[in-house]
Amino acid sequence: MNEISELEQRMLNYISRYERSRGYAPAYEEIKRALGLRSKSWVHRHLRRLAAQGHVELSPNIPRSIRVDRTAGFCVPVVGQIAAGQPISFGEWEREFIELTGDIVRQQEGLYALRVKGNSMVDALVHDGDLVIMKHQQDADDGEMVAVRLIDENETTLKRFYREGNRVRLQPANPIMQAMYFHPSDVEVQGKVVAVIRQMP
Repeated sequence: MNEISELEQRMLNYISRYERSRGYAPAYEEIKRALGLRSKSWVHRHLRRLAAQGHVELSPNIPRSIRVDRTAGFCVPVVGQIAAGQPISFGEWEREFIELTGDIVRQQEGLYALRVKGNSMVDALVHDGDLVIMKHQQDADDGEMVAVRLIDENETTLKRFYREGNRVRLQPANPIMQAMYFHPSDVEVQGKVVAVIRQMP
Protein backbone atom coordinates (compact mmCIF):
# COMPACT_ATOMS: atom_id res chain seq x y z
CA MET A 1 0.00 0.00 0.00
CA ASN A 2 1.32 3.44 -0.89
CA GLU A 3 2.11 5.85 1.91
CA ILE A 4 -0.28 8.66 2.63
CA SER A 5 0.77 12.13 3.65
CA GLU A 6 0.47 13.56 7.16
CA LEU A 7 -2.35 15.81 5.92
CA GLU A 8 -4.21 12.82 4.47
CA GLN A 9 -3.80 10.91 7.73
CA ARG A 10 -5.25 13.90 9.60
CA MET A 11 -8.12 13.96 7.10
CA LEU A 12 -8.86 10.26 7.71
CA ASN A 13 -8.73 10.80 11.48
CA TYR A 14 -11.14 13.74 11.26
CA ILE A 15 -13.62 11.89 9.03
CA SER A 16 -13.51 8.81 11.30
CA ARG A 17 -14.13 10.87 14.46
CA TYR A 18 -16.95 12.79 12.77
CA GLU A 19 -18.63 9.60 11.55
CA ARG A 20 -18.42 7.93 14.96
CA SER A 21 -19.87 10.93 16.80
CA ARG A 22 -22.65 11.85 14.33
CA GLY A 23 -23.38 8.76 12.28
CA TYR A 24 -22.69 10.38 8.91
CA ALA A 25 -19.74 11.88 7.03
CA PRO A 26 -18.65 15.53 7.17
CA ALA A 27 -19.25 17.87 4.25
CA TYR A 28 -16.29 19.01 2.18
CA GLU A 29 -16.64 22.52 3.63
CA GLU A 30 -16.36 21.12 7.17
CA ILE A 31 -13.24 19.16 6.24
CA LYS A 32 -11.75 22.27 4.65
CA ARG A 33 -12.31 24.34 7.80
CA ALA A 34 -11.17 21.62 10.20
CA LEU A 35 -7.86 21.09 8.38
CA GLY A 36 -7.26 24.71 7.40
CA LEU A 37 -7.24 24.03 3.66
CA ARG A 38 -7.56 26.82 1.11
CA SER A 39 -10.47 25.45 -0.86
CA LYS A 40 -12.80 22.49 -1.24
CA SER A 41 -10.90 21.49 -4.37
CA TRP A 42 -7.93 20.64 -2.11
CA VAL A 43 -10.24 18.43 -0.04
CA HIS A 44 -11.46 16.73 -3.22
CA ARG A 45 -7.90 16.19 -4.48
CA HIS A 46 -6.74 14.47 -1.29
CA LEU A 47 -9.93 12.42 -0.99
CA ARG A 48 -9.41 11.13 -4.52
CA ARG A 49 -5.90 10.04 -3.55
CA LEU A 50 -7.25 8.29 -0.46
CA ALA A 51 -9.97 6.61 -2.53
CA ALA A 52 -7.42 5.42 -5.11
CA GLN A 53 -5.51 3.69 -2.31
CA GLY A 54 -8.64 2.12 -0.83
CA HIS A 55 -8.81 4.16 2.37
CA VAL A 56 -12.20 5.73 1.60
CA GLU A 57 -15.15 5.21 -0.74
CA LEU A 58 -16.67 8.19 -2.56
CA SER A 59 -20.08 8.41 -4.22
CA PRO A 60 -20.06 11.27 -6.74
CA ASN A 61 -22.84 13.87 -6.52
CA ILE A 62 -24.18 12.48 -3.23
CA PRO A 63 -23.73 14.81 -0.22
CA ARG A 64 -21.84 13.42 2.78
CA SER A 65 -21.08 10.19 0.94
CA ILE A 66 -17.53 9.58 2.22
CA ARG A 67 -17.08 6.15 3.77
CA VAL A 68 -13.88 5.19 5.60
CA ASP A 69 -12.63 1.66 5.05
CA ARG A 70 -12.17 0.39 8.61
CA THR A 71 -9.85 -2.39 7.45
CA ALA A 72 -7.55 -0.07 5.50
CA GLY A 73 -4.08 0.49 6.86
CA PHE A 74 -2.92 3.49 8.84
CA CYS A 75 0.43 4.28 10.38
CA VAL A 76 1.41 5.08 13.95
CA PRO A 77 4.88 6.17 15.05
CA VAL A 78 7.19 3.91 17.04
CA VAL A 79 8.58 6.49 19.45
CA GLY A 80 10.89 4.51 21.71
CA GLN A 81 11.26 1.47 23.92
CA ILE A 82 9.76 0.80 27.31
CA ALA A 83 10.85 -1.48 30.10
CA ALA A 84 8.76 -4.46 31.09
CA GLY A 85 11.11 -5.17 33.95
CA GLN A 86 13.19 -2.66 35.83
CA PRO A 87 12.50 0.89 34.61
CA ILE A 88 14.79 2.27 31.95
CA SER A 89 15.20 5.72 30.52
CA PHE A 90 14.10 6.61 27.02
CA GLY A 91 17.14 7.00 24.81
CA GLU A 92 17.63 8.40 21.35
CA TRP A 93 15.27 6.64 18.97
CA GLU A 94 15.25 6.68 15.20
CA ARG A 95 11.66 7.42 14.18
CA GLU A 96 9.91 4.55 12.46
CA PHE A 97 6.28 3.70 11.77
CA ILE A 98 4.16 0.59 11.95
CA GLU A 99 1.11 0.05 9.75
CA LEU A 100 -2.05 -1.12 11.51
CA THR A 101 -5.57 -1.97 10.37
CA GLY A 102 -8.94 -1.41 11.96
CA ASP A 103 -9.26 -5.08 12.91
CA ILE A 104 -6.23 -4.65 15.22
CA VAL A 105 -7.21 -1.34 16.77
CA ARG A 106 -9.60 1.32 15.56
CA GLN A 107 -8.00 4.39 14.07
CA GLN A 108 -8.02 7.30 16.52
CA GLU A 109 -6.01 10.26 17.69
CA GLY A 110 -3.18 9.82 20.16
CA LEU A 111 -1.90 6.39 19.12
CA TYR A 112 1.79 5.55 19.25
CA ALA A 113 3.89 2.40 19.61
CA LEU A 114 6.64 1.38 22.00
CA ARG A 115 8.99 -1.57 21.75
CA VAL A 116 9.06 -3.69 24.90
CA LYS A 117 12.31 -4.54 26.68
CA GLY A 118 12.07 -7.19 29.40
CA ASN A 119 9.66 -9.89 30.51
CA SER A 120 7.81 -8.55 33.55
CA MET A 121 4.47 -8.66 31.65
CA VAL A 122 4.70 -12.16 30.16
CA ASP A 123 1.54 -13.37 31.92
CA ALA A 124 -0.27 -10.56 30.11
CA LEU A 125 1.15 -11.98 26.83
CA VAL A 126 3.62 -9.12 26.42
CA HIS A 127 7.15 -10.36 25.71
CA ASP A 128 10.56 -8.88 25.13
CA GLY A 129 10.71 -7.35 21.64
CA ASP A 130 6.93 -7.01 21.21
CA LEU A 131 5.34 -3.73 20.19
CA VAL A 132 2.64 -2.26 22.40
CA ILE A 133 0.18 0.15 20.79
CA MET A 134 -0.53 2.96 23.24
CA LYS A 135 -3.37 5.47 23.53
CA HIS A 136 -2.08 8.72 24.98
CA GLN A 137 -3.83 9.56 28.24
CA GLN A 138 -2.82 10.92 31.62
CA ASP A 139 -5.05 8.84 33.88
CA ALA A 140 -5.83 5.15 34.28
CA ASP A 141 -8.37 2.83 35.87
CA ASP A 142 -7.28 0.10 38.25
CA GLY A 143 -5.92 -2.90 36.40
CA GLU A 144 -5.11 -1.14 33.14
CA MET A 145 -1.71 -1.78 31.57
CA VAL A 146 -0.04 1.59 31.24
CA ALA A 147 3.20 3.36 30.51
CA VAL A 148 4.14 5.20 33.70
CA ARG A 149 6.92 7.73 34.13
CA LEU A 150 8.67 7.60 37.49
CA ILE A 151 9.22 11.30 38.00
CA ASP A 152 12.20 11.24 40.38
CA GLU A 153 14.12 8.76 38.22
CA ASN A 154 12.87 10.23 34.90
CA GLU A 155 12.35 6.65 33.76
CA THR A 156 9.36 4.88 32.25
CA THR A 157 7.99 1.41 32.85
CA LEU A 158 5.13 -0.80 31.62
CA LYS A 159 2.96 -2.19 34.43
CA ARG A 160 -0.62 -2.66 35.60
CA PHE A 161 -1.81 0.36 37.56
CA TYR A 162 -3.66 0.27 40.91
CA ARG A 163 -4.57 2.97 43.43
CA GLU A 164 -4.30 1.81 47.03
CA GLY A 165 -5.12 4.53 49.53
CA ASN A 166 -2.28 7.04 49.56
CA ARG A 167 -0.06 5.06 47.21
CA VAL A 168 0.05 3.65 43.70
CA ARG A 169 0.95 0.03 43.02
CA LEU A 170 2.64 -0.82 39.72
CA GLN A 171 2.14 -4.54 39.29
CA PRO A 172 4.16 -6.76 36.96
CA ALA A 173 2.50 -9.76 35.30
CA ASN A 174 5.26 -12.17 36.19
CA PRO A 175 5.14 -14.22 39.42
CA ILE A 176 8.87 -13.92 40.08
CA MET A 177 8.80 -10.10 40.12
CA GLN A 178 7.69 -7.80 42.93
CA ALA A 179 5.21 -4.96 42.78
CA MET A 180 6.49 -1.37 42.94
CA TYR A 181 4.89 1.23 45.23
CA PHE A 182 4.94 5.02 44.85
CA HIS A 183 3.23 8.11 46.13
CA PRO A 184 0.73 9.33 43.47
CA SER A 185 2.71 12.53 43.00
CA ASP A 186 5.78 10.48 42.03
CA VAL A 187 4.20 8.81 38.97
CA GLU A 188 2.79 10.13 35.72
CA VAL A 189 0.63 8.02 33.43
CA GLN A 190 1.62 8.52 29.79
CA GLY A 191 -0.72 6.13 28.00
CA LYS A 192 -2.51 2.80 28.17
CA VAL A 193 -2.01 -0.33 26.09
CA VAL A 194 -4.75 -0.86 23.49
CA ALA A 195 -3.08 -3.61 21.45
CA VAL A 196 0.01 -5.82 21.39
CA ILE A 197 1.89 -6.75 18.22
CA ARG A 198 3.74 -9.99 18.83
CA GLN A 199 7.23 -10.28 17.39
CA MET A 200 7.79 -13.89 16.36
CA PRO A 201 11.26 -15.36 17.01
